[in-house]
Amino acid sequence: MNIYGASGHGKVIIDIAESNNISIDQIFDDNKNIEFLNKRAVVHVLNQRLLDADTIIAIGNNKIRKKIVDSFNGNISDAIIHKSAIISPSAILEKGTVVMANACVNSSTQIGEHCIINTASTIDHDCVLGNYVHISPNAAIAGNVGIDEGTHVGIGAVIIHGIKIGKWVTVGAGAVIIRDIPDFAVVVGNPGKIIKYLN
Repeated sequence: MNIYGASGHGKVIIDIAESNNISIDQIFDDNKNIEFLNKRAVVHVLNQRLLDADTIIAIGNNKIRKKIVDSFNGNISDAIIHKSAIISPSAILEKGTVVMANACVNSSTQIGEHCIINTASTIDHDCVLGNYVHISPNAAIAGNVGIDEGTHVGIGAVIIHGIKIGKWVTVGAGAVIIRDIPDFAVVVGNPGKIIKYLN
């Protein structure tokens, strides 16, 4: 497996791979000042060996991750899941998605492509997450929640049962979401309130 991105998120991907005894062939980053990641050499050219093997796009920012995926001509890995995570047998996780240590994904949940389910976050039954969603550490998503493409749920946020959240929404750290949220909104506080809209 290869890793595209040699930042902090890439370090966590290394941990996930190592927890499953998955060997890492190459780590790529276009920043030539980054020579090593966790003592592993970083390459700066998308060589054919890298393009031919399964790759995880290890970029934490949802918009940048989508931009890279849209231009990447290599093979994308199936979802990778830290050994300590709990995943229901009936959950569906699409390619490029990563699940961090101690996360929990419950029954009949569907998670799209290139999502990040971060450390110790919980996603309960029957949730549907679109592509490029990032659920931050310790966020709690109750059952039957829908979260559309590109939305970022901040650290420690709580989303109650049955809520629908639009695309490219930002949910602030610690926010408590008790109402549906439209596309491109930025929501903070308890209860969550929209403070602005992003382009």
